[in-house]
Amino acid sequence: MLKLIDRVVRNEKNQRGGVKRVAMIAALLSTLSVNAFAADKAAILLPGSINDQSWNAQGYEGVKRLKAMGWDVAYSENVQPADMAQAMRDYAQRGYKLVIGHTGRFQSAAEAVGPHFQKTLFVAGSGSKGAGKNVTSVDFDNTQFGYLMGVLAARMSKTGKIGSVNGLEGLPNVVAQVGAFRKGAQSVRPDIQVKVIYVQDMEDAAVAKEAALSLIAWGADFVSGKLNAGQTGIIQAAKEKNVFTNGRSADNSAIAPQNVLTNIVEKWGDMYAAIAQEDAAGAGGGKYVLYGLNSKGSTGAQLAYDGAHELNPVVPKAIADEIDADEKKFASGALHVSVTAKDARGGV
Repeated sequence: MLKLIDRVVRNEKNQRGGVKRVAMIAALLSTLSVNAFAADKAAILLPGSINDQSWNAQGYEGVKRLKAMGWDVAYSENVQPADMAQAMRDYAQRGYKLVIGHTGRFQSAAEAVGPHFQKTLFVAGSGSKGAGKNVTSVDFDNTQFGYLMGVLAARMSKTGKIGSVNGLEGLPNVVAQVGAFRKGAQSVRPDIQVKVIYVQDMEDAAVAKEAALSLIAWGADFVSGKLNAGQTGIIQAAKEKNVFTNGRSADNSAIAPQNVLTNIVEKWGDMYAAIAQEDAAGAGGGKYVLYGLNSKGSTGAQLAYDGAHELNPVVPKAIADEIDADEKKFASGALHVSVTAKDARGGV
């Protein structure tokens, strides 16, 4: 490109009036140079605090990953459902090329705003569908990891009763994980009793703790769940009553090292980075992308107790081997799980 610029400038100098034209070309090239090397702007909108050691903290990994890729990244925390569409619109009006809403609740907001800003790609993290040419949803395969957690819970239970505390009843990815948790447990212990409680607030740890304690009082000795900051309430209840549980971040293991058996660590940094790369190549819009153990580029999530172990060392080797075998079956396509709303129902 520099050789081409030099050639144009020399040619203009050799022509009548070349000095003025060279000055004009220089100004134009200066503008083009700034635009060419200016970082594209991306924004990530989060429904809660990035310090929740759960869902929003994982979304913030997307901020860090996009920054490392050279994007100029902004983010907003605690965006409430009533404000989601306006928040997306505000960033699009300011010239942001990529606007990510880190929850499936941004799906309808993206669909409403997207048609008015065709040069912006709107992404709903944990959404369920694409729309038009510039609204995309991305998620990890909740059925795979819910199923694995159900197998682990059923195998580790001594009472024959396990439970799960969740929010956003009816949301597709919640149905996927909760329904698969039930099916995974029943696949290895058909007589296992599984009780599900839904709460209204994903962020309220106190409410989640009370729900978990009620499950434990019922007899559950493994309590799972899919919450944001509320996940810590489940873990605290498990610690107090000395039963097993799982978290959503490797940091959750430190809250109750003897009780947390593993964490479903979602790789949102990887998934958002992949979508950003596809958008740069002109292929990022209007689709639904699901990452799992059988997908290329990213598994979307992984089980991790800490940096060195997938499962808590208290899990017997035979059970750990069974979980590993199921992961390999998912990866090869030999195991596929489908769930219905009935599988994810509240109650037993």
